Amino acid sequence: MQTKISEDTRFFGHPMGLMTLAGTEMWERMSYYGMRALLVLFMILALEEGGLGMTMAVASAIYGLYTGSVYFFGLPGGWIADRLIGGQKAVFYGGFIIMIGHIILAIPSESSFFIGLIFVVLGTGLLKPNIGAMVGQLYSSTDVRRDSAYTIYYMGINIGSLIGYGVCGWLQVNMGYHWAFGAAAVGMGVGLIQYKLTAKNIEGISDKPVVALSEQATKIAYSVIVAFLVGVAAITFMIFTGVIEFNPVIVAQYVAIAITVIFLIYFGYIFFRGKLDSDEKRRMGALFLICLASTCFWAGFEQAGSSLNVFGLEYTQRMVGTFEIPPAWFQSANSIFIIILSPFFAYMWMALGKRMIEPSYSVKCAVGLIIMATGFIVMFFAAQLAASGLKVAPYWLVATYFLHTVGELWLSPVALSAVSKLSPKRFAGQMMGVFVLTYSMGSIIAGIFAGKFDPEKVDQMPGLYLQITYFSVAIGIVLLLISMKTGKWEKLAEKEA
Repeated sequence: MQTKISEDTRFFGHPMGLMTLAGTEMWERMSYYGMRALLVLFMILALEEGGLGMTMAVASAIYGLYTGSVYFFGLPGGWIADRLIGGQKAVFYGGFIIMIGHIILAIPSESSFFIGLIFVVLGTGLLKPNIGAMVGQLYSSTDVRRDSAYTIYYMGINIGSLIGYGVCGWLQVNMGYHWAFGAAAVGMGVGLIQYKLTAKNIEGISDKPVVALSEQATKIAYSVIVAFLVGVAAITFMIFTGVIEFNPVIVAQYVAIAITVIFLIYFGYIFFRGKLDSDEKRRMGALFLICLASTCFWAGFEQAGSSLNVFGLEYTQRMVGTFEIPPAWFQSANSIFIIILSPFFAYMWMALGKRMIEPSYSVKCAVGLIIMATGFIVMFFAAQLAASGLKVAPYWLVATYFLHTVGELWLSPVALSAVSKLSPKRFAGQMMGVFVLTYSMGSIIAGIFAGKFDPEKVDQMPGLYLQITYFSVAIGIVLLLISMKTGKWEKLAEKEA
């Protein structure tokens, strides 16, 4: 007799399905982070050296559009799974599209580079939201293993990113960028193979749509999807042939505005038209501040792949004896610190809770934003040394990533918890989708701001890093002050518990 998934304890006390999903996500993150760490460096590399020869402003804008789009397309990706094909197929098709995207990236051509990015964005939008949701579906609503499962899943993400930074970073330095992009394709391929070979572990989990559409509605939905893909292909073709002029910096600015408007309209619609009672409106007000903190946090944190990445390449002493440290390896510090510090933070929150000392969500997010900002104070001093003509020691970047990681652990998991707790129950799923837009907005803003970092004008860098510090600290202080009021609003959620 087959063991029910909810009763299965064969994977460290968890269902074997967790091994399947965490393993797939590990390899997907290996491909995503391994490739992402190289994007800006490849785009600003001179044409004669095999790069695209772009300015920092253009490369950063494209990077911001790419990372922002990855998060944004998770919204339609989740809808497609829930209404059309189910999570299992969405994960497989998404992973396959990602792999094709990385294969295209491995082809040495400017056209193939952008086409490959489009494929990775679309594939990640299908895979990323649905694989995370499937983890929760392995457990019943009363199963106490759920939080532990997501901890294991999150560890898989960070292990995958470490593999990606290590492998793709080494290949970039020793073999070239396209070998690194090809390695990302291999990683995703390994993830797909193990997903299919162990598919029996997730039998019955999200294997069909949650709420299937009618036959007529299904036809309309597929027609819209096909029309969208044809439109993307047509616009891409016209850009390459010069019919449409494409300025990434201007497009990034308009996209940032558009996503912000979408966020405000959707949030406002739920607030004003969702028939909320007074307590629910107060909780939504508290949640709005957390969304603001999240957007500002990711606008700073996402400098890791752009301005900080370039600083690691151009102005950091990377030679240890005869060994050259790949610039992508510096970004792995975040994953290492996450793995080391996560247990400490989990214990800290539990210990504070037992002592009835529990800061509000808004306080935690404000503190996380301010801690992240202190990382740019470190970079202010590092940039001053670089401006004097010195190559700075690697520990400056490592210290910055340490502070960014501490800030992330104060804000990121706390904000997700806040969304699930403060959202009106009947809008919980939609509010999680709205919250994801803060990642998208922050990423695009990060790309726009990173465009101000000109590698040829290192004397300007200290001032730019100081601007990020001032902005983030100012927002953090405002949130701390307002949290004196909103902290009381957050406690209204306990009435429904």
